Amino acid sequence: MSAKNDSIQKTIMVAVLLCLVCSIIVAGAAVSLKPIQVKNKLEDKKKNILAAAGLLVADKSIAEQFKQVTTRIVNLETGQYADEAELEKLAQAGYPVATFDQKKLAKDPKFSEKLSGSEDPASIKRQADYAAVYLVEKEGEVDRIILPVHGYGLWSTLYGFVALQGNAETIAGLGFYSHAETPGLGGEIDNPSWKAMWEGKEVYDDAGKVAIDVIKGKVDPASPKADNQIDGLSGATLTSKGVSNLVQFWLGEQGFAAYLAGFKGQGV
Repeated sequence: MSAKNDSIQKTIMVAVLLCLVCSIIVAGAAVSLKPIQVKNKLEDKKKNILAAAGLLVADKSIAEQFKQVTTRIVNLETGQYADEAELEKLAQAGYPVATFDQKKLAKDPKFSEKLSGSEDPASIKRQADYAAVYLVEKEGEVDRIILPVHGYGLWSTLYGFVALQGNAETIAGLGFYSHAETPGLGGEIDNPSWKAMWEGKEVYDDAGKVAIDVIKGKVDPASPKADNQIDGLSGATLTSKGVSNLVQFWLGEQGFAAYLAGFKGQGV
């Protein structure tokens, strides 16, 4: 009986030790690989920023191409660039410019606000107080303004970037880098042909209100609203509406409108 008990105890001990060793190996691998994962994540982000702006070149390194992009942090309430004190406060809290994570910031109650009802047409739930914007200059003037956008579609939150021309009124490109919409339906937001429809579209109407809209069906070229409209995705009404909502939100008063006003000569 004693030998039998010893055998069971030894088996349990070996199993526990094996689990412990495996846990140490997995934990060690996770720690050692984290810097590589962070680097890859940042490079993928840069790639998507360049792609949204129509600046991505296949045979050049992302790092080399991203040298043309300047990253700035904007206070969404004031529409102004964050000053040194604000940047220092963000950095001390774990949000430095180099690795600024707006998604993470939005979950931090110290740097975000809860939204509900009519305040939240894009269904983002919480809005960060600050956002990173990406600028590309040519001949001393801003040529591209790339803004992070996100909002809920049918099945998921869509994360992406919208690029504007230097006039802050005309869309230069749009792209999403994370979503879980239905392939062949809502997933067509990744279709190059559909994304190309955004290029040259006007964000605002003559009164200065956000008018960009993904409509149901096809855009009528003869419509006075044609310059502000994009074809809806066939069989994906809710995803189309979600894209409209998130773009309108982020380009509107609750998003980057105050910031963009400065590029339109409104003294911001």
